[in-house]
Amino acid sequence: MIEHIRMPSRREVIAGMAGAAAAVAAPAVLRPVLAAYPERNIKVVIPTAQGGGADRLARSFADIWRKSLNVAFEFDFFPGGAGQVGYELFVHKRDKDGYNLLFGNMGPEMIMYALQKPKYRFPEDYFYFCRTDVDDSCVYVRANSPFKRIEDVVAEGKKRTVTVATSRLPHPASIGMLALGEATGAKFNLVPYGGGNPTTVAVLNGEVDCGVIPVAEPIKMGDKTRTLGIFNDANRVAKYTADAPPINKVFGTKIPELSSSRAWAIHAEAAAKFPDAFKRLNETAKNVSADPAYKEVFVKTAGPWEAVAYGDREACTKYALSMIELAKRYEPLLTAKKK
Repeated sequence: MIEHIRMPSRREVIAGMAGAAAAVAAPAVLRPVLAAYPERNIKVVIPTAQGGGADRLARSFADIWRKSLNVAFEFDFFPGGAGQVGYELFVHKRDKDGYNLLFGNMGPEMIMYALQKPKYRFPEDYFYFCRTDVDDSCVYVRANSPFKRIEDVVAEGKKRTVTVATSRLPHPASIGMLALGEATGAKFNLVPYGGGNPTTVAVLNGEVDCGVIPVAEPIKMGDKTRTLGIFNDANRVAKYTADAPPINKVFGTKIPELSSSRAWAIHAEAAAKFPDAFKRLNETAKNVSADPAYKEVFVKTAGPWEAVAYGDREACTKYALSMIELAKRYEPLLTAKKK
């Protein structure tokens, strides 16, 4: 079990939010103010490789967001450690001035946080304030795979160990496949490829038997892949996945909903020190998904519009904390430790 992480109580989380709200409401003369914020470009840390899903989503969002802020966004990519490298750099090396943000994938990166014990604290050092999407995890194969149904994958896993590509081990999709194996007795060997693109390449070239990933990735590939099942009790993108079934309905399992959600994050210190700047960021970010131009940009670069789902700071925090609990629940499967 993980002992060093103390989950903040609901009362503490609410109290923290109330404190932030009070800071925003305080008279300007009592707090630092960034005049005419923002006066310069905003720098963004992305804790994964360039060209992946987070990159596409961040750029499509920023294309619209910059119109309200009248500045550009500059992106830096720091893959490594299942996201830990980027978070460590953001928390410890980037100025806490309101001009530095992080765009992360809350699901896998909070699982990483729970398992890898990094030298920063959530939500004390940073917090997410704008969720952009909800992307359910899935099992998928190349179009010419001998596996036609999710039942075929499980049946094969009872005969031999099936190789499964995943973008990183600490990931909701990884949990889904390991939980499926535990529930059915099938054997799966997860192979991390360090991102969505290399994961899909491994699936397409037959290097692995199948893959697990957020469903937007195979949807992007069109008829080159086939989605076999969704780790959710409803398939919200059925029309893009040939009505792939919810895995729980196929096997009668009770695997929890396993989605990824990308979100913008800010240093907690910056939000507290410059509440006017944070208020402007928060309000303008909230309006992006309602801009008709965003849909046009999003569907060209990022995936199905049905995945877009704005969430505020409270929604982000609730999801992030649930991912920590999920990591604790499935830690033995993710780390090969015995219960």
